[in-house]
Amino acid sequence: MWKRDEGVRQPQNTAATPATTAPDSPAPRVDASSKPIERDKVNIGKSVVIKGELSGSEDLTIEGQVEGKIELRQNILTIGPNAKIKAQVFAKAVVIQGEVHGNVTASEKVDIRDAGSVDGDLSAPRVAIADGAHFRGSIDMQRAGAPKPAGETKAAEQKPAAPAPPAPTPTPVTTR
Repeated sequence: MWKRDEGVRQPQNTAATPATTAPDSPAPRVDASSKPIERDKVNIGKSVVIKGELSGSEDLTIEGQVEGKIELRQNILTIGPNAKIKAQVFAKAVVIQGEVHGNVTASEKVDIRDAGSVDGDLSAPRVAIADGAHFRGSIDMQRAGAPKPAGETKAAEQKPAAPAPPAPTPTPVTTR
């Protein structure tokens, strides 16, 4: 049988190794630095109908119906394949697999998947529309607070607006 050589040391990376626990404890503890950070996620089921304002500070998946306004400005909103949304939507990122009737504004990205449908305007720095998705509206991909392109700024600064030429004055006509 093979035995470990006493002179060989194991790596000293303790962040990824579980801490020891007593034999009678229910589960081994894991060092907090090795745990992935999980965001809170909330689901709204197929049978749920919400009318009014929906806001929060957690990632949200909607499978039901919402009418009104959805505001999750710092979080990700997923609109599931069974969802029917008639609302103005504001979120950090929006993934659409169901139906949305209303404008969608995201600070990072809007992603319309192949079964997704949007009737309304999109406003986000990044927009993805899958092949087979339905979209009717306009897209604004300006970054919030972004400066105007250099060409537009320089042209406006170099050429002051010329005054409009004076309107011609009618000459009086005299009859004798």
